[in-house]
Formats: sequence, structure tokens, C-alpha cells
Amino acid sequence: MGKVLEEVALARGHEIAGRIDLGFAGDFPSADVAIEFTQPESAVDNIKKCIDQKIPVVSGTTGWLARKEEVHLYCNERNGSLFYASNFSLGVNLFFHLNEQLARLMNGRQGYDVSIEEVHHTQKKDAPSGTAITLAEGIIRNYPGKTGWTTHENSGQQEIAIASKRLDPVPGTHTVIYHSAVDDLEIRHTAHSREGFALGAVLVAEWLPGKTGVKTMNDFLKF
Repeated sequence: MGKVLEEVALARGHEIAGRIDLGFAGDFPSADVAIEFTQPESAVDNIKKCIDQKIPVVSGTTGWLARKEEVHLYCNERNGSLFYASNFSLGVNLFFHLNEQLARLMNGRQGYDVSIEEVHHTQKKDAPSGTAITLAEGIIRNYPGKTGWTTHENSGQQEIAIASKRLDPVPGTHTVIYHSAVDDLEIRHTAHSREGFALGAVLVAEWLPGKTGVKTMNDFLKF
């Protein structure tokens, strides 16, 4: 992902101030903005270090959201600038809104249950994906009776089952399925490459400098 981000940034006329990899120690290079796509175990420290150095940070790393409140508080207390999204693709963010609209339409329809399937390449460490979790959260907000999600196949009536598959070279496919005895209703987003994710992240990085606080794709896209 880092390589694709660099290619897109350079193509849009930006300069790469530095590349941070595993084992890096010390301060980050001076920069107008940082784009953080790393691993769950290093994301929080990376974000905090950017905030400490007054560098606006765009994070697309998933798998660390159990510490979301801690990081948001850290950012706000230090007047930092953080933009987090589970997915930066414009198509996926339109899909998120379609998912919520469909959940509202399905509210009260008898005989249907909802589940989510996500498929990614084998290098993706976290499961379920952050995008799948965001989809589940969107359903929960708009579909009374669903109060949580689970990765267990035999979910309870109040849980949304999320199935994860890891197959190369899939960049990312997410399907929301409403199943009944008589039919299935599905919506799906299929990524053809990582360029859509990278372009979205670079566009956000162009927009973020000069802003403070925690921002999301809703702020950027003005949904």
C-alpha cells in the first residue's frame, strides 16, 4: 500500500519527505502531512508521534480501534489533527451510505436476517476488515434488533455474522446479505486494485493541513 500511495502522491506533484518502516527510531521527518498505513500494533504510537510533532496525520490502518477513544482524546487534548477512515475509496464510502439506507428499508421486514462477507488478500493481518466492521456498525445504527457483530458462523439473533476470507490477489470485496427462506438481497463493493484507496488517502492528505481535531470521511465528502 505504501508503494501505491507514493506513486499516486508523486503523480499529483507532491514531494515525499520521508518513509518510515519497522524499526525506525527518533523523530519523524518534517512534513506538511503524514499518511499512516502500517500495522495495528504500531498505528497508535505512530499517530501519537505525529500529533506530538504537530504533523497532521491521515491513518488508514485498521485493527487498533479498541484504543480509538484514547487516541481521539490524545489528539484533542494536544490540538492535533487526525483523519481516520477504515476505507478511503470513494466507492466504498458511497457503499457505506447505501448500506445504511438499505438497513432502514429492511427495518421491520419479516423473515430476513443480515450477514456480511469480506474477502481480502492473504497479507491482510486483521479480520474482520475495518470496512466490514464499519458496515456492521452502519446496520446496527439503522436496523433495530441488531446490537453487535460476531465472527462466529452461528450468530445470535441480535448479532450480525461477519465471514472473512483471505485469497490472493483480492484487493477487497465486501457483501451485505439479507437472507430469507424465499430469497436473498445483496449489495456488494468490489475493488479492482489498491489505487482507489491510495487516491482517496492522498486527496484527504491534501485537504487536512490547517484543520484540527478528529475528522472522518463524512467531513471530507460533506455527506
